[in-house]
Amino acid sequence: MTPTMVFVVIIVLLVLSGVKIVQEYERGVIFRLGRVVGVRGPGIIIVIPLIESIQRVDLRTVTMDIPAQEVITRDNVSVKVSAVLYFRVVEPQNAVIAIENYVYASNMIAQTTLRSVCGQVELDELLAEREKVNEQIQTIVDQQTEPWGVKVSTVEIKDIDLPGDMQRAIARQAEAERERRAKVIAAEGEFQASQKLADAAAVLAQHPMALTLRYLQTLTEVAGPNNSTTLFPVPIDLLRPFVDAQNQGQSET
Repeated sequence: MTPTMVFVVIIVLLVLSGVKIVQEYERGVIFRLGRVVGVRGPGIIIVIPLIESIQRVDLRTVTMDIPAQEVITRDNVSVKVSAVLYFRVVEPQNAVIAIENYVYASNMIAQTTLRSVCGQVELDELLAEREKVNEQIQTIVDQQTEPWGVKVSTVEIKDIDLPGDMQRAIARQAEAERERRAKVIAAEGEFQASQKLADAAAVLAQHPMALTLRYLQTLTEVAGPNNSTTLFPVPIDLLRPFVDAQNQGQSET
């Protein structure tokens, strides 16, 4: 092989080594003699051998578990809170030159923010208004990671681990709340029933014949086919003339 052919082979190999394929979900940050000259991709790109270098950045959304953090809430309750962080790179150049490791840094920011936000709310708010706490954490972490070209889309609290005594206290509180609601509902039922009875009594008082019909209906219900004893209630109104006569005789004597 002649020197010319060797030279041609070397040139071809150098040209081929400069051909790079960047995937659809990637971008290539190009450095030329140590300087950033732009972002290329996706598809086939040409990198000048020995002069330019490429660093690939993944643009897909990253799902990251935030380890359980020891948190003391505003009402002095110690809990362990874990969460899930969703983020992606929107500016590949900043993700390469503004931060050494944006994945690790995002994780650290998320952990500290989780402890800070959860420590500013009470336990009831942390349990009942989880969406509000998620939004606060997402906003703070997104502001911190924006200079790195990282966009935090969602932060979700995954688990809240309560101490055993606190779980028992919450269970007793929930049971007491259910008993209170049951008593209130029963009292409201009694009140409504008393109102209906008062309305019925007012109607019967205006129509004496209706009271007699109700009396006869009661007798029919009591005198069932299998009853050996029949109760015969006597209305007080029937005895009132005798009582009045007796009272009048006693007053005359």
